[in-house]
Amino acid sequence: MADVLSRGTLFDPEIVSDLIDKVKGKSSLAVLSAQTPIPFNGQKEFTFTMDNEIDVVAENGKKTHGGISVEPVIIRPIKVEYGARVSDEFMYSSEDVKINILKAFNDGFAKKVAKGIDLMAFHGINPRTGVASTVIGTNHFDSLVTQTVAYDATDPDANIEAAIAMINGSEGEVNGLAISPIFSSALAKMKANGVRLFPELAWGANPGMINGLKSDINRTVENATVKDRAIIGDFTNMFKWGYAKEVPFEVIKYGDPDNSSKDLKGYNQVYLRAELYLGWGIMDSKSFVRIVEA
Repeated sequence: MADVLSRGTLFDPEIVSDLIDKVKGKSSLAVLSAQTPIPFNGQKEFTFTMDNEIDVVAENGKKTHGGISVEPVIIRPIKVEYGARVSDEFMYSSEDVKINILKAFNDGFAKKVAKGIDLMAFHGINPRTGVASTVIGTNHFDSLVTQTVAYDATDPDANIEAAIAMINGSEGEVNGLAISPIFSSALAKMKANGVRLFPELAWGANPGMINGLKSDINRTVENATVKDRAIIGDFTNMFKWGYAKEVPFEVIKYGDPDNSSKDLKGYNQVYLRAELYLGWGIMDSKSFVRIVEA
């Protein structure tokens, strides 16, 4: 246990696995799309578009060029971190107490990472400050996904149908839906002849499936400046995300690592810090539509 808690070591694989499992259950993007481990220096993904249809060729007939377009998308990992001060009694506690503190820290870190993935990839913001991140730049849905439908609180079902038609018009697929609680509530209120059209959404439920479409309800879909109410599209094939397996964890005993102007030794504290390298890419922006309130 002492090695795990020393400065600059890594979370063991079991803790990393537990961390990512928790992230998958709380992030809409992680729920709707598959993840794959990524290297620290990033990776390049390619999307291939066949420009024409297959060609019927007669015996001894001439073959013609079909054409192909190749578009690379670079998934470059971004470092995120979370740290917290605890009493230096942590250093002298029993092994069981240290393990319990470490598990609690891991649970909290997982929740923050899950929320952070959505806020970064949906809106391009730094989760802590709530403002646009220059590190993320334009690599997020609000910037790249320009196909939008105006939100109608009286008929959100029609919004979804319009969005699906838009994606189908681009020959895309629809296999996932991320919606805000506001959009979910509007769907839940819809009735025909006094009967709820979406009873599975009553009382704020998050069923995971709406009308046979994989879905997730999450406040992270919303943004203070751009009022996204839902994002629909091909999350399975056209959104990729991943993390580097090595997750650094430190117990810092000296100095002022959080720039709070309070020396750790002077306040009988130590600082716990974890870092994670995350990357994502939107492979085809036309495979998604945002439902946005003006």
